Amino acid sequence: MSAKNLDKHNRFRCITVGFRVSPEENEQINRVVALSGLSKQEYCYRKCLDMEIVVEGNPRVYKALKTELDAVLEELKRIEAGQNINEDLLTIIEQINKTLYGFREE
Repeated sequence: MSAKNLDKHNRFRCITVGFRVSPEENEQINRVVALSGLSKQEYCYRKCLDMEIVVEGNPRVYKALKTELDAVLEELKRIEAGQNINEDLLTIIEQINKTLYGFREE
């Protein structure tokens, strides 16, 4: 029998919680999870329990920020060409702003 995986508070997590999302919601969740630097499980349960999400700078977070900023730049170029603003773009810009603002305070 394998050893139990305990969290940092010595709790054994044995209950699975799942929910359905649309492909667009899944993409948005994956983007904010990448910006947080946490695992998807850790991010989701912290958000569900209304706990604070603290982003610590590491190479994975910086890479995610670069990727998202590149995507934002492409969207802004598309908008400049006369197309409509996508609501998801505003959401991801807000998340990037929160992440970068948190780094600036350190």
